Amino acid sequence: MDALGYEGVSHAYGNRRAVRDFTLSVRAGEVVCLVGPSGCGKTTALRLAAGLERLQKGRVVLAGLEVATPLSSVPPERRSVGLVFQDYALFPHLTARENVAFGLAGIAASERKSRADEAIARVGMSAAADAYPHMLSGGQQQRIALARALAPRPAVMLLDEPFSGLDAQLRQQVRDDTLHVLKSAGTATLLVTHDAEEAMFMGDRIAVMRDGLIAQTGRPEEIYSAPASAFVAGFFGEVNRIPGDVHGGRVATPLGPIPAQGLADGTAALVLVRPEGVVLRLAGAPSDPNLVPFVSATARVLAARMLGRSSLVHLSLEQVGDGAPLHLHSRMPGIVLPPENSVVRLVIDRRQLFVFAAGETM
Repeated sequence: MDALGYEGVSHAYGNRRAVRDFTLSVRAGEVVCLVGPSGCGKTTALRLAAGLERLQKGRVVLAGLEVATPLSSVPPERRSVGLVFQDYALFPHLTARENVAFGLAGIAASERKSRADEAIARVGMSAAADAYPHMLSGGQQQRIALARALAPRPAVMLLDEPFSGLDAQLRQQVRDDTLHVLKSAGTATLLVTHDAEEAMFMGDRIAVMRDGLIAQTGRPEEIYSAPASAFVAGFFGEVNRIPGDVHGGRVATPLGPIPAQGLADGTAALVLVRPEGVVLRLAGAPSDPNLVPFVSATARVLAARMLGRSSLVHLSLEQVGDGAPLHLHSRMPGIVLPPENSVVRLVIDRRQLFVFAAGETM
């Protein structure tokens, strides 16, 4: 049984439709990331599950029980959901333990303390149980907010951009810790983020949203390796974009002819290739069966920069006819810094190459 289910949910603010025909489920023990650009409807969907917005169309189900329809709504405090927001919303006059215990109403004081301490220990903050929020770092406050949400042992956890206020290094550590806590608790989790890398790190499944609609749902590797649209492909990392037209089942490009399966002749097409799929064929490099042998070209190096674990090479390819030179990016692992204005040979990794109709919006 699904712990959380949306069925045909739509919601509008005045004339603006925030969520449209939204259908999604989250199983017990599963982390599902709802990802998309700002304003696409992610937070609205989360608030509808929490009961913070009145449902206008469709229904929301928690553990098999209907909690929201246009005609009825179970109050948020009776929905067995835990909430963690971007600002953590800790009470400044309460200690960490008191903040965590705040939502444990209706049980004996000794049990409240025991449950609070258990939740604080789960997030590794026992040593700070008596500290006040202003005495804690941002990462520590986030852990206490997570402990407070977990203490009532909810069926579903709802997290809205919980790591966005942290610096990059701390964010990486805190989200790693949070993932382990959520998995050990076995709680169904819906996490909202606009960060594609974070969604792939945290999610067992990802639902990509655009303009209130779900554009694609799947495991991280499915979303990345088989995007359903140019929008999804571009959202999950930089892509080189090469326009062209389909003739004889292929798109003519400066890289060579690209197969355009499923597109009719005459269709305006958009070829997308990730920078890591533009591979510089260096002397002595081992062969790779995934590198498309019929998609190859030579290019002039405009610039090359080391970015730590990888190198980014800016390339220029001459177009067929009178077109302006094509500017491509190649991302190579390690230190690969060919001299400026040198000529290199390229091959393309078929796993990083996608072709869509140029007019696709989803």
